[in-house]
Amino acid sequence: MKRFLYILIFFLTCLTSMAQKVLLKNLTTFDDKRLHFGFTLGVNTTDFNLVSYNTIGDSPNFDPTKLEVVGGKTITADTKVRADITSLTPGFSVGMVTNLRLSDDFDLRFLPGMSFGERTLTYNIPVVDTNNPGLTQSYSIKSTFLDFPLLVKYKAKRMNNQRPYIVGGISSRVDISKTGQEDLIRLKSRNPSLEAGMGWDTYLQFFRLSTELKFSFGIRNILDSGPKNTQLQVYTNSIASLTSNMFILSFHFE
Repeated sequence: MKRFLYILIFFLTCLTSMAQKVLLKNLTTFDDKRLHFGFTLGVNTTDFNLVSYNTIGDSPNFDPTKLEVVGGKTITADTKVRADITSLTPGFSVGMVTNLRLSDDFDLRFLPGMSFGERTLTYNIPVVDTNNPGLTQSYSIKSTFLDFPLLVKYKAKRMNNQRPYIVGGISSRVDISKTGQEDLIRLKSRNPSLEAGMGWDTYLQFFRLSTELKFSFGIRNILDSGPKNTQLQVYTNSIASLTSNMFILSFHFE
């Protein structure tokens, strides 16, 4: 037992000595720059937060004089139509980094860029798409976003060549993908969001690498009006509100 305790004490002493060892610091004046730039690469997943009407008759857009038939079933005012996200499809993001030093602990960051994402909706009734004849189980919505996040970064004390941080702020996200008149679900192009996340700065010999995990929460109902008369209205009319969220893992090179 004593031998085990001696070994444990020796092991802990070695770990403590290693933790206190001062490494050669890289980029010692990097954080003193008033303004610096970089670029970012990342992966993302986009999601919807859906709120459905209890019955489709609760929708103000439901017309009881024009009942629709889906898969041989007539959609009446008492029909319950539900949509849900079936899976999260990975996308990717690219952008620029503009960093303004506010103080020793705070930075203001503007990261304009572009993101690509996809969401798949599944309904409890068959999906009928005149652009895709036949019955399918799901409906895919692809988006291409222009991102304009403005964030405040709070940095903890630097530890050798490492420095953790948190970020928070707002973002204006604009969907520039085609949302034609024939889409089953149409989305508004502008999506303001709140963003929050955390990251870790690593100071390398020639640049700083930041690994950042960030959540973006849409604050606006982006469900647009339904398609024209060439498409069924039931898929849009069943949804009361729809917001878009995004989960982003970024790698900043500065």
